[in-house]
Amino acid sequence: MKVSLQKLLLLGVLLEFLILLICYFLHPEIEETFRYAARYSGRLSAGIFLYTFYTYTIAFPNSFTKSSKLRHFIRLFAVLHLIHFGFLVTNVYLNEIPLVPVKLVGGLLAYLMIVWAPFKLHKLKHSLQLVYFYYVAFVMIMTYLARAKGDFVGAEPSWFHYLALVVFVVSAAVFGIKIWKAGKLEK
Repeated sequence: MKVSLQKLLLLGVLLEFLILLICYFLHPEIEETFRYAARYSGRLSAGIFLYTFYTYTIAFPNSFTKSSKLRHFIRLFAVLHLIHFGFLVTNVYLNEIPLVPVKLVGGLLAYLMIVWAPFKLHKLKHSLQLVYFYYVAFVMIMTYLARAKGDFVGAEPSWFHYLALVVFVVSAAVFGIKIWKAGKLEK
């Protein structure tokens, strides 16, 4: 089933709006609204990223030439993750969350790669495409690891953080094995 990019983006933006709306109704204090909106928006983005990485993996090494599906999902992920970034920045500002510069640099690099990917990722060699997927996966793994350890202000560790951590690590390993077995990684 082919889905147009416009429909995917509309659905994604509607889901983000729904997340914000539900968070507002459940937590009407604006600081809490954005704390929870950032959390659940991030989970939506993480799911879309995993599906995008999976789509890349199953079509490897012709990931970008077999269909436009992968490019659509890379664009969708970029848009949704930018919306998540807006929720996140608002949460940090409203709740006066202290920032750690070293963590900011790693996250900023991931955000820049995510925003840049829809325009240039398909033009790169496979090895550089993998840098994108594995770096973004690494940043998400580190985020869930920090949450599981209780290092996030305003969020207690929960079963979801451990589950997400396991899913990301296992997925990255399985995807890597699948790509390695394809045996066509450019040098």
